[in-house]
Amino acid sequence: MANNKSAAKTVTPLENLMPYGAEDDKDSRNLWIAIGVAVLLHLIFFLVKFPEWRETIQAEEKKQKVYVVQQVRFKPPPPKQQREIPKKKAKKVPIPDPTPDEPEPIRTPDEMEPNLDIPDTDFDFEIPDGPPPAAEPEGPIMVGGDVKKPVRVHDPQPSYTELARRARIQGVVIVQAIIDKTGNVTAVKVLKGLPMGLDQATVDAIKRWRFKPATLNGKPVEVYYNLTVNFQLQ
Repeated sequence: MANNKSAAKTVTPLENLMPYGAEDDKDSRNLWIAIGVAVLLHLIFFLVKFPEWRETIQAEEKKQKVYVVQQVRFKPPPPKQQREIPKKKAKKVPIPDPTPDEPEPIRTPDEMEPNLDIPDTDFDFEIPDGPPPAAEPEGPIMVGGDVKKPVRVHDPQPSYTELARRARIQGVVIVQAIIDKTGNVTAVKVLKGLPMGLDQATVDAIKRWRFKPATLNGKPVEVYYNLTVNFQLQ
């Protein structure tokens, strides 16, 4: 009897008792946790699959339907053959003879054929004279063209002056000489000279030179002729 009373008097402690509404709060917390996990999983899935979807969408956009338009070629109609209209042949209408009573003249073969006989005539053809021979030029002319240059046959070399030798002067002297019809040098002009008497020594030497004269059409002529003398110390 005492055990029954003790059993009947067993009471649950207050701290083990759950207050009213605590289970609802726990279920609500679990629900929010589940929703958060689901959203997180969907977000991860979206981030993983989004590049593939984007590539798929771009590939579908690139695949555009191409419509090939074929040009319809129309054959031109064949040209119409023009019908040749036959030309009417002109009828020859005989012209009546105004003088039927007069007899027609009888023509002989000589009268019907034209006379082609041309009388012989003598033509005198005179061959014109050739052009007059070219006059010989007056005064000296330049060498070139039909003018053959003179040929040197005697050319004593100019001597070095003592001043030029001591100063070690070297170079060329260029002169223009007039060579007459006999091959003699009649005048000398210095075009490019050297100092210390070398140009004068050149002029004195060239005046003693002798040439085979220049010719024009086989005849000797007086010409201008440029000469060069080279001064070199050994």
